[in-house]
Amino acid sequence: MEKVKFTEMQHGDKEDYDLLTKFEDKYIEGTADRVIRILKNLDSSLGGYQVSRLEHSLQAASRALRDNADEEMIVASLLHDIGDEIAPLNHSEISAAVLRPFVSEKTHWIVQQHGLFQAYYYNHHYGHDRNLRDKYKGHPFYNDTIRFCETYDQNSFDPTYNTIKLEEFIPMVHRIFDREPHKHVYLGL
Repeated sequence: MEKVKFTEMQHGDKEDYDLLTKFEDKYIEGTADRVIRILKNLDSSLGGYQVSRLEHSLQAASRALRDNADEEMIVASLLHDIGDEIAPLNHSEISAAVLRPFVSEKTHWIVQQHGLFQAYYYNHHYGHDRNLRDKYKGHPFYNDTIRFCETYDQNSFDPTYNTIKLEEFIPMVHRIFDREPHKHVYLGL
């Protein structure tokens, strides 16, 4: 396998970085498949709920699809909790970061903030402020995030819900992750 000449990035030349770009582009092409593998792992994570995290994610996406949401929101609903697999304390940020190069600013923000907005449903049971989300009142996507949580997320823990199978969503995931990444995100600008 071809490899760069350098052992420190500061010593790399254009030829080295062109080679790495070739490998990175190929790796980026596989993002959808990696995301789907992570999503499938949610089937065996975090007990206590009446459904697995995968089932919860599929229910959220099923609700979005049946609500005639756009494909980007359907995929965001499906993937909104994939961060749970590696970062349960800040899963919303991780899930949003995975989606960010491929989705709109609105969809990114909704996924990034959904964890805080979901606290509305349970924080008061722990003696905490359930209205923490209100610090974002006036934000252009505040009401959209409330709607996401109300319509797709908080109600998707039902073992009797008629959930659409993962296989139906896989082509959508591929279409979203096959988009040209937003250059400002990809290049760190």
